[in-house]
Amino acid sequence: MTLQITATVERWPVAGQFIIARGAKEYVDLLVVAASDGQHIGYGEGTAIYYCGETAEKCLGQVERIIDLLRDKTARSAREIIQSVLSAGAARNALDCALWDLEAKQAGVSLSDHLGMKSPPAPLRTAFTISLGTPETMQADARVAAQNGYTLLKLKINGEADRDRVAAVRSGAPKADIIVDANESWGAIDIAAEAEALKNLGVALIEQPLPAGNDAALADISAPLPIFADESCHTAQDVTRLAGLYQGVNIKLDKAGGLTEGIALLAAAKDAGLQSMVGCMLSTSLGIQPAFVLAQAVEWVDLDGPALLAHDRPDGFHFEGGYIVMPAE
Repeated sequence: MTLQITATVERWPVAGQFIIARGAKEYVDLLVVAASDGQHIGYGEGTAIYYCGETAEKCLGQVERIIDLLRDKTARSAREIIQSVLSAGAARNALDCALWDLEAKQAGVSLSDHLGMKSPPAPLRTAFTISLGTPETMQADARVAAQNGYTLLKLKINGEADRDRVAAVRSGAPKADIIVDANESWGAIDIAAEAEALKNLGVALIEQPLPAGNDAALADISAPLPIFADESCHTAQDVTRLAGLYQGVNIKLDKAGGLTEGIALLAAAKDAGLQSMVGCMLSTSLGIQPAFVLAQAVEWVDLDGPALLAHDRPDGFHFEGGYIVMPAE
């Protein structure tokens, strides 16, 4: 068998703007990988982890440099090889997921069946992201999201007037559950006191308050809300370091470097007694497909990437009543 791998970069516009503590995005460049045995084609998609210095073009180069190495391999053996020759990140994610997709198609089954899941993937309640903005803007965005059926909102905050923003969102969506994502911006904030105030506003959990690398500071903090690691947690190897500091981890396949490592990370988190969220970067439904399967086994789901784009791929996921739903086959 000759394994044929091709890769390209696609640009997809965002619906409006996507704004977090680190800046705004009006589009996202995605790495798309196709892996073929001449009869079946598997596809995968990766979004560069820009805060780690990745770009879609750099990720494309990573894949192109190892195409010849994988040419005479089976999909499974190629997937095993890339775990060591590519570092965790979007390039390995796109290639790893393409190879998983190819394996499933070669076997004539769905990805969930190929993974041995006992039942087909079910619709999942997903968070919907409210971009960083003025309290008034975030209130209006939250109201629209609630009207569209979302009951779990993820607020992007930046350590400045966060309580005002949360209160405004609570006013706009009084019945919604709320997650706040600080994206490493709380370095100068009393985390315990801030968490207490946010708990009183109905916040359910906090993501990544401190910069990655400053995690040890959480050892001396007793917060009334669970704190999840995002930028601090990429692969299963990170779990031992983070256990006891965080109460959960956000698993993103782009950070982990694919479904293979995502599965390992979820198992490590469960073994350590940590909760798990499966999240995503800005992406189309192609990038969400393997994450959706993995998310069947976690407590929190944040897979709204396609819903934040101006448009999605044909036959993509549906977002109905706050749930992400697989398209009809």
